[in-house]
Amino acid sequence: MEIQKEALLTTLEDMKKEGFNYLKGITAVDYKDHLEVVYILYNTEQKKQEILGVNLKDDESIHTVIMLYKSADWLERELSEMFGIKIIGRDAPRLLLEKWNGSEAPLRKSFAWGNEDYKRQQQ
Repeated sequence: MEIQKEALLTTLEDMKKEGFNYLKGITAVDYKDHLEVVYILYNTEQKKQEILGVNLKDDESIHTVIMLYKSADWLERELSEMFGIKIIGRDAPRLLLEKWNGSEAPLRKSFAWGNEDYKRQQQ
């Protein structure tokens, strides 16, 4: 189900009231012209899963959902570090990868995997 960025928190609040009490995952997809943040919710009683997608422009940020789902903590850190998506409402997270400088997002299509300078930094 695709939702607008502005409706994210109210939609998740409503879904939690409907029994979707577990956030299984948050990830993103890098399309050519935008990013999509994907939320995977699970209703443990009814054993139902729902997937929500929020489209973002490259420079847009998204609000934290940690106040609704504690499991969002590490998932949002990964989203921020790997895709370069800024999360509104939380402090700058400690990097998941200690040797990573955090300045580039390795899961973005624009990431330069063949960058020799980066390879030298890691040695």
